[in-house]
Amino acid sequence: MSQTLFDKIWETHEVAHGLLYIDLHLVHEVTSPQAFDSLRMAGRPVRRPDRTLATADHNTPTDGTPVAARIKDELSRVQVETLERNCAEFGVPVYSLGSDRQGIVHVIGPELGVTQPGATIVCGDSHTSTHGASVRWPSASAPARSSTCSPRSAWSSTSRAPCASSTRASSASASPPRT
Repeated sequence: MSQTLFDKIWETHEVAHGLLYIDLHLVHEVTSPQAFDSLRMAGRPVRRPDRTLATADHNTPTDGTPVAARIKDELSRVQVETLERNCAEFGVPVYSLGSDRQGIVHVIGPELGVTQPGATIVCGDSHTSTHGASVRWPSASAPARSSTCSPRSAWSSTSRAPCASSTRASSASASPPRT
């Protein structure tokens, strides 16, 4: 029986029944504070900072502001500065203001070459599905679940919804996808 592209990606990323390996987690300043706070309260690190990438996105001024401290709007400044602090604390690479790699979260993945064919990608952004145009399986995740949506996080095989609860989500026995 022939398989759809979706089925092929699912099969190559399933590490246990209904549990998928996540290749890339993209984060930005609006939905990530809750996830970092959840990790901090649980005393957990980011499981795969090498497969997690952050960028200042939604609160980035278009006037050429070179650093977060110079953002005029207080809420925007606080969100970008919080992203920078959280990423420093958890060892997550961040492309913030002043970086030549900073950009819109759903655009920088392909631009930087980290969005690859056949990859599973999660992000707390409604435009994450744009990565699917390049033969990936992306999904936006709710901010409250972003703390569990790091590589090797769980997806439900019944609902095929991102980051379903599972004790295997943090299990060291989960394996990367077969190639």
